[in-house]
Amino acid sequence: MKKSWSKSLATLVTLSMFSLLLAACSGSNSNNNTASSSNNTAAAKTTLKVYAQHFDDDTSKPFDYAVNELKVAMPNVEIILEPAVQDGNQKLKTFAATGNMPDIYETDWVTLQTFAKSKNVLLLDDQAETAAFKEKLNPGVEGRLVAPDGHVYAYPFTGIEFQILYYNKQIFKDAGIELPIKTIDQLAAAAEKLKAKGIIPLSIFAKEKWITTALYQGFVTREEASGYGKLEEVGTTQLSEPFITAAEQLKKLQQAGLFDVNATNTNYDQASSLFYTGKAAMFVNGQWEIYSSQEKLGDNVDWMYWPAKDEETYEKTKFVINGSPSPGGYAVSPATKDQELAVKVASFLAQKAAEYKYSQLGSPIVSVKIDKEVTAEVPAMMKRLAEEVLPNATGYATALNNVSIKNVLDDNTQNILVDGYSVEQFVKSLNLILSKQNK
Repeated sequence: MKKSWSKSLATLVTLSMFSLLLAACSGSNSNNNTASSSNNTAAAKTTLKVYAQHFDDDTSKPFDYAVNELKVAMPNVEIILEPAVQDGNQKLKTFAATGNMPDIYETDWVTLQTFAKSKNVLLLDDQAETAAFKEKLNPGVEGRLVAPDGHVYAYPFTGIEFQILYYNKQIFKDAGIELPIKTIDQLAAAAEKLKAKGIIPLSIFAKEKWITTALYQGFVTREEASGYGKLEEVGTTQLSEPFITAAEQLKKLQQAGLFDVNATNTNYDQASSLFYTGKAAMFVNGQWEIYSSQEKLGDNVDWMYWPAKDEETYEKTKFVINGSPSPGGYAVSPATKDQELAVKVASFLAQKAAEYKYSQLGSPIVSVKIDKEVTAEVPAMMKRLAEEVLPNATGYATALNNVSIKNVLDDNTQNILVDGYSVEQFVKSLNLILSKQNK
């Protein structure tokens, strides 16, 4: 009996303990479910897809910095990066055509004009973020935010950027080329010397048409300080002499062998690699290339002013900047689910990218005022721009807003780098579009 009772008691105790355990577990699960539900609510995120350039240090680091700053400021927002392709925004235009637009996208004025017509960009005019952004703008860069039509389509992170000619000092020295190069004839002679040594004189990623248009404008600004803006003035139905002269100069340089024969099939990675591995003596790109070139070539790299038809013209026009204050930056798709949030994020990303460029790269060419100190060692070429060029700038080229003229210009500046394409063909093509658009 005693043994039987003991077993019954043990069984009873075991059952009681099991019941308590179940109750405890049930309570614990209930609490965990509540906590889990609470955590899920707190951790609920809004995902935004952002289409942005992210292919080198100059593009990836400012973006990554801005996204990391966003995680602190807006932890409820998750950014999914869709890396931009260097294809003249063709991929972005495909997204628009298929109704697959990212929530936020980085783009330029030409594309924004197209998207404004197709309703693929959100107007930012009346947004509170826009009013705040205007208050922070650096002087002189209003044209980067407010478009010629008076609207705001995107938040810029850079100021007025421009294109320059980079060169390898050691290669020039080895080839016996005297510096500075001031005239087109001197540049053509340098090209012939370099080519004779088996070196590509100037590497250019002319598969992208915008860079050939930028190259051509460099020579145009030596003849016409306002640059491409002249091309869309009412009554301008023929190319004026400055534009014809610049086309003749570009063709002369092409015939002197300045460009690689495969230039129009060369992308950025290929062209920059030629320059950085010493296979090309010069490279053309925006001032943003300073950081990569300084990192890869050190003291062997510098930039030169755009040459002119003669030394007198060179001295007179050297501080005319080959760049225009055209709108661009982070725009917002009208199809985004939370427009107010997307606008805030677009503005935030632009400001933080500018903050990185200023404070950690030492670039003065940013859209908004930054209250952080510069912590980086500023590259010598950037110091030279900041101290020698920007304070002495006599003007910037005027932006070209007419998309039809811009498209023809892009096609023909690319074509003129090819054997067999003449200045006469260039002029004829431009005159045709000018007579249609400006009459």
